[in-house]
Amino acid sequence: MSSIQLRNVTKRYGQTEVVHGIDLEIAEREFVVLLGPSGCGKTTTLRMVAGLEDVSDGELSIGGRIVNDVAPKDRGVAMVFQNYALYPHMSVRQNMEFALRPQKLDRSEVKQRIARIAEILGLGELLDRKPSQLSGGQRQRVAMGRAMVRTPDVFLFDEPLSNLDAKLRTQVRWEIGKLHKRLETTILYVTHDQVEAMTLADRIVIMRDGHIEQTGTPEDVFGKPRNIFVATFIGSPAMNLVPAAVRGSQLVGEFLEMALPARFSGKVTEGQEVTIGIRPPDILPAEEGADGAVSALVEVVEYLGNEALLDIRIGSQELIAEVPSSRRPVEDETIDVRLDPEALHISDRETGLSVLA
Repeated sequence: MSSIQLRNVTKRYGQTEVVHGIDLEIAEREFVVLLGPSGCGKTTTLRMVAGLEDVSDGELSIGGRIVNDVAPKDRGVAMVFQNYALYPHMSVRQNMEFALRPQKLDRSEVKQRIARIAEILGLGELLDRKPSQLSGGQRQRVAMGRAMVRTPDVFLFDEPLSNLDAKLRTQVRWEIGKLHKRLETTILYVTHDQVEAMTLADRIVIMRDGHIEQTGTPEDVFGKPRNIFVATFIGSPAMNLVPAAVRGSQLVGEFLEMALPARFSGKVTEGQEVTIGIRPPDILPAEEGADGAVSALVEVVEYLGNEALLDIRIGSQELIAEVPSSRRPVEDETIDVRLDPEALHISDRETGLSVLA
């Protein structure tokens, strides 16, 4: 069993509370990503699971066993760190052997495990090299291999790709995804990079200021954000926010007057002040004079290959739109756009909570 349960888990340093009574259940073989900005408590939470930080209050279980007072080496977990944490004077083989010393295995078993993991990770030709002779991506694979040889119940990853360049991040991310499918083990993974979270996770746990804001599949947190924080944190470029109010069956704002989408009927009240969230691809080109079309001044055009980002201004409101590069306008051009009403995210302006939540 390799499930993980956190029940009202709190972490304090002195009088300062940094993780505030969180509840989380991770199923066996599930890949869960803790996602959030720096300082949100995600790494502290991971380190409590690893046993590198004490739990101040609450209960933490791994495989059905309460581990609050269990030493890290006895928890059945292995951690891959951001900075690799390899012994520089040891070869790749020796680094992996060192991880097995506490298990006191016979020599043949050690050789078999290292050979098997080296084959999985493509480390066979690197076993006799020192870390200084390896690239960043190779070092991270060695760090993963050192964790894997222990055959742990749970893998913990603490921002393992943050020190790699963009190409290597993509490559190692694929390797981690394939590794999970091959080993079918439980993974708890910390990152501030939403691309990693969206591509790797079975479920994403979004944290802010030591609290869990939302837990769900990548599709859920992107398509049905619980509040303004989640809506703007997930998605790149970030979601546009437009103030508006409910007037009868209409949403009315500085530049818009549109029918309230049917799925919000009964969930908002007359006069309620709301924030409309609209993702850049959902600001659509419109024919002049079409229903719902408004004029927008194109201030900046960013060419990105297949797509282009437009910094547009409608009245005093600045928005980011995303269009196919083949249809991009030029700077200082005036174009007509409309918002896709079925793609709107509407939140109460005072609470920040989605009216769909």
